Amino acid sequence: MRLTVFGATGGIGQEIVRQAVAAGHDVTAVVRDPARLPVPLSEVTVHTAARIDDPEGLREAVAGRDAVLSGLGSRGRKAGGITERLTGSVIHAMEAEGTRRLLVVSAAPVAPKPADDPLLDRMMLKAIGAILKEVYADLTLMEGALAHSATDWTSVRPPKLTNGPLTGKYRTVYGSNPRSGRSISRADVAHAMLALIDDPAAVKQGVGVAY
Repeated sequence: MRLTVFGATGGIGQEIVRQAVAAGHDVTAVVRDPARLPVPLSEVTVHTAARIDDPEGLREAVAGRDAVLSGLGSRGRKAGGITERLTGSVIHAMEAEGTRRLLVVSAAPVAPKPADDPLLDRMMLKAIGAILKEVYADLTLMEGALAHSATDWTSVRPPKLTNGPLTGKYRTVYGSNPRSGRSISRADVAHAMLALIDDPAAVKQGVGVAY
């Protein structure tokens, strides 16, 4: 498949690029600094973008692609609306080019809470939500933008991210989160995103992923 990856030098983005190249996909990586890519530049098409918040500058990167995958997100507690703004630019570029399939990274606390989650898990999510309130508010707005877009979107919602290895063994739940799902590696989030590209049940859905 012809894939474009945003946030290609971030933790999840690097894993998407690495795994997509290994699987034989035609990958375009949208980056500010190509030197930070996890694979040799000869193995990907590099689209250098000084500004991700300029939809016109992104159109070439998304034109004619089978899917766009985004690892864009805040790097700290002060989100400042960055994920909503940058993802909005990607959406506008895709709509202008007629590119449909979009998969993005969100977070477990944005999803509806499972009614059967143990009390301890609910308390943990509440505490984390208080610490990262601005980040999750930004992600909620991003998901609102997805819902109003013309794209065939999927929002992948992991809990705590780790730097653990790729296992390919995790749980997925459509519209909610796996019960008592507390962590997942960035490598497995990337694996899930690639696996969900062709899954019609994941279109216009939030998908919880966790061990």
